[in-house]
Amino acid sequence: MPEALVVVDVQRDFCPGGTLAVPGGDAIVPAVNRLLASAHLAVLTQDWHPADHMSFHTAHRGAVPFDTIATDHGAQTLWPVHCVGGTPGADFHPLLATHHAALVLRKGLRRDVDSYSAFLENDRATTTGLDGYLRARGIDAVAVVGLALDVCVSRTALDAAALGYRVRIVESACRAIDRAGSLATARAALAAAGVVLEH
Repeated sequence: MPEALVVVDVQRDFCPGGTLAVPGGDAIVPAVNRLLASAHLAVLTQDWHPADHMSFHTAHRGAVPFDTIATDHGAQTLWPVHCVGGTPGADFHPLLATHHAALVLRKGLRRDVDSYSAFLENDRATTTGLDGYLRARGIDAVAVVGLALDVCVSRTALDAAALGYRVRIVESACRAIDRAGSLATARAALAAAGVVLEH
């Protein structure tokens, strides 16, 4: 059965110069483009937040970026304002070969819940529709790349594994934020879930 490539959030705000820049985020674009050119089916995800999204530190009086708050669906990291829908920061990196994609999936549109995964929002109940889209096309394996490895990439891969897909992450086409050991924590969770980490 064929494999889908899921390219996570390769957007201006996650690249150097952006409001939530992942170190070296733009350096992955050539590797991602090579994978896009040879993919059987490619999906691009795109953070697309309202300006007052609950994950932004500016939505909480006295909060600063990377604070953590409690929500009805668990702990939530507060981020700098990023990827507001319709702004340049939400655009894909200008060199990303978006023409190879069969689907662009926007996430994080609901003000009151964040969306790290391409499959499930952070309330862990609301689906994005990606699982049904892939199943309808006979996909049983997923390769995940993009930004950031320790947040949206890992969450997407973990959810794909839980849904029964064979999952691999191509690390050369990813970069991580890696705050407070987040990358090591993500690696451990991915290994435990049977996700293959390839260079």
